[in-house]
Amino acid sequence: MINKRVAFLGAGNMAEAIISGFIQSEKLAKEQIITANQCNQERLSELKNKYGIEAVTKDQLDYTTIDVFILAMKPKDIDGVLEDLRDKITADQLLISVLAGISTSYMEENLNDGQQVIRVMPNTSSMIQESATAISPGRHVSMDQVLLAKEMMKCIGEAYLIDEDKMDIYTGIAGSGPAYFYNLMEHVENVGHQAGLDRELVREIGAQTLFGAAKMILEQEETPKELREKITSPNGTTAAGLDALNAYGGGLAIIEAVKSAASRSKELSKESEKQLVFQK
Repeated sequence: MINKRVAFLGAGNMAEAIISGFIQSEKLAKEQIITANQCNQERLSELKNKYGIEAVTKDQLDYTTIDVFILAMKPKDIDGVLEDLRDKITADQLLISVLAGISTSYMEENLNDGQQVIRVMPNTSSMIQESATAISPGRHVSMDQVLLAKEMMKCIGEAYLIDEDKMDIYTGIAGSGPAYFYNLMEHVENVGHQAGLDRELVREIGAQTLFGAAKMILEQEETPKELREKITSPNGTTAAGLDALNAYGGGLAIIEAVKSAASRSKELSKESEKQLVFQK
């Protein structure tokens, strides 16, 4: 059990995914969780009724009672939130940000000296508590706070410490990664259906195949290359399939997809912070 009082600033889908993970894992009691937003009473009531947590507008929040703030508003609203926090919190209160494109250094520059800030990046699988979440601590964070953040994020899946300058490649792999698998499944489903199989059956078979293969990577000692070679017999069906895959782009397409997503992530981060500075 995590003995901290946690406040979500923002009540969107990612905030809800983390709230749900906290409660389902029983790592935080409902009484320890509070969510606050600017004025959307309907959304606050929805979360309060669904999860049994406290939900208030930001002007009703007692900032002094909170151990950890999770920043989950829209990135464009970050400056106003940081300005509020600068006047209302102390350096030993931890800020965990799930905001894409907003660096820890940007937040530190707009908060009090020594403020503890950690940036986390869950992916869409957080909705079912199967996220691969990156954690990047700021300059002033203690190891105890890093371990606390990791324990909290493990409520929605697995959590990994990533240097912040590697956050873009993380995005290319894990942030955009689910879409690569969905795209693969889309094509598998179509070809299976065209061959006469029921579409939903193909979807289930394909998803189970991906799930089983992923589980073997996590649970076996062999590398992905070794596992691939182990099941690829010369002149067999798997070899034929892999030959066709490589002939039409194969691994090169995957490499370029990850690199392109990472490059776009870097561009968007620069654009976000540049726009925020311009608005000041």
